[in-house]
Amino acid sequence: MTLTFAEPTADALPLTPLRPADVEGWIASAPRAQAAWVTAAGFAAGPGAVCVLPGEDGAPAGALVGLGDPARAGRERFVLARARAALPAGTWRLEGTLEPEALDEAALGWLLEGYRFDRYASQSVPPAQLVAPEGCDAARIEAIAAGEALSRDLINTPAEDMGPDQLEAAARDLASDFGAGVRVTAGDDLLAQNLPLIHTVGRASPRSPRLIDMEWGQSGPRVTLVGKGVCFDTGGLNLKPGSSMGLMKKDMGGAAAVLGLARMIMALNLPVRLRVLVPAVENSVSGAAFRPGDILTSRKGLTVEINNTDAEGRLVLADALALAAEEDTDLLVSMATLTGAARVAVGPDIAPFYTDDDAFAALLAESAGAVRDPVWRMPFWEPYETMIEPGIADLDNAPKGGFAGSITAALFLRRFAEGAPRYAHFDIYGWQPTAAPARPKGGVAQGARAILQALPGALGL
Repeated sequence: MTLTFAEPTADALPLTPLRPADVEGWIASAPRAQAAWVTAAGFAAGPGAVCVLPGEDGAPAGALVGLGDPARAGRERFVLARARAALPAGTWRLEGTLEPEALDEAALGWLLEGYRFDRYASQSVPPAQLVAPEGCDAARIEAIAAGEALSRDLINTPAEDMGPDQLEAAARDLASDFGAGVRVTAGDDLLAQNLPLIHTVGRASPRSPRLIDMEWGQSGPRVTLVGKGVCFDTGGLNLKPGSSMGLMKKDMGGAAAVLGLARMIMALNLPVRLRVLVPAVENSVSGAAFRPGDILTSRKGLTVEINNTDAEGRLVLADALALAAEEDTDLLVSMATLTGAARVAVGPDIAPFYTDDDAFAALLAESAGAVRDPVWRMPFWEPYETMIEPGIADLDNAPKGGFAGSITAALFLRRFAEGAPRYAHFDIYGWQPTAAPARPKGGVAQGARAILQALPGALGL
């Protein structure tokens, strides 16, 4: 699916965003017939409300769209996107003035409102098109929308058609589009290359586990992205109940997010050396499945006691992070649909993240606000380190007690990222549970736009 702006045209219809306080002034300056029409319609510029303006021949001559009360602006993102489905077919152009961040949000929201996952059934797309608003970087907005669409497509595809092999194919297609290189280590070769945890988690599936390793760029700071690619998670021998398995096609949401972010970086030709590592597995049940009570040795040499085979994501990430940290990198980021505890803490909208770098944390928070991609810093709370130290092994993959699940998972991962000068971990949900403007129900990338916005400041680009 291509999410792009319409070509500029002289007959594009004006679309005027208004706040409630602006309506009376607009009516006072409008042609008499349109003023009467808007007054009769009771248009009050509520968030996403639309009033189509009639022309002399009865055809649409333009439209007003409500931005809502600025005092309540924090309650809803991508308000202008609501208007797209309510407008008649045609090409539209934004009129009036919006602040640069609001303009970019409006433009991106319009494009994302056109996203549909139509692989298995046709779906109608709103027919209204928008000319790229003056003052926004159209190419950048289109690149971001394309990266987001890639992430959504990958998450939305069911595991039957998105196993480790298909995730590898998607990464290869992406690499081919931008001239990146890809190396894949699969099956028993994972053992030969000292990636034992990835092999262990995926060995019960008939679809071979693998590590996808993509590199792009010849100069500039090194950015390494690691994404959890558990294409389906049954829970292993600690089998999930059916009610918890229904959304497990999205357990590769971290991989989808880093591949979407990588697409944005490459499409924008950022001056970085990019590496993307995706441990792609299916956590299945068979005689070859790993067991509760097993003690596994990781690439880093740390031993891990398995107290729950449903805490497998941190295992595959551990080997990938250890590999990433062996190479000089300026920024290491992991993204994963890792814990239910994160959802309990912040709900589905917010992507919690962990980092020891205060300056990077502040930059991420600022960037997230600028691009309306909400994130929230969580603590690497060192007193909880003892919770992941079982005594019989170096680490415990699933501490008992039910407390601080997202924090202890992040502390576990940090052990394997040691050596990277700047590390951040995102514990994302990767799913939009109810439809919202620019975000239909289904897969969604979280944190990717915030990271993209933060990269120049973080890396001195």
